[in-house]
Amino acid sequence: MPKRDKVIYWVATCWLALGMVSTGIVQLLKVDNEVENIAKLGYPIYLLTLLAIWKFLGVITILIPKFPLLKEWAYAGFFFAMSGAVFSHIATGNPISEILPSVLLLTLTVVSWYFRPTDRKIVLSK
Repeated sequence: MPKRDKVIYWVATCWLALGMVSTGIVQLLKVDNEVENIAKLGYPIYLLTLLAIWKFLGVITILIPKFPLLKEWAYAGFFFAMSGAVFSHIATGNPISEILPSVLLLTLTVVSWYFRPTDRKIVLSK
């Protein structure tokens, strides 16, 4: 793997992890603004706890070595959560300023997944 790809992977992955952990903390603590936002999107408040736990587990999974199949699930979970967030914001008519954080995390998810090292990928045997 070229050095450039490793740098791209680790920068994207570290920012992704930081973003997921920080938003997970806000969701777990049920910060007033976050509770307001999730209710405005039409989701139940208890979803915040579930999202936070999944984010923490996903971050641990993508950062630890090995377990490539579990990593695929974590990336898929991040992709579905963030694309769902983007769609939810768009569907409820939120301004672009409220959509961009989800777009950024979605982009970081895709970049991290695409540039992940070979030892973090599923190897299909023939």
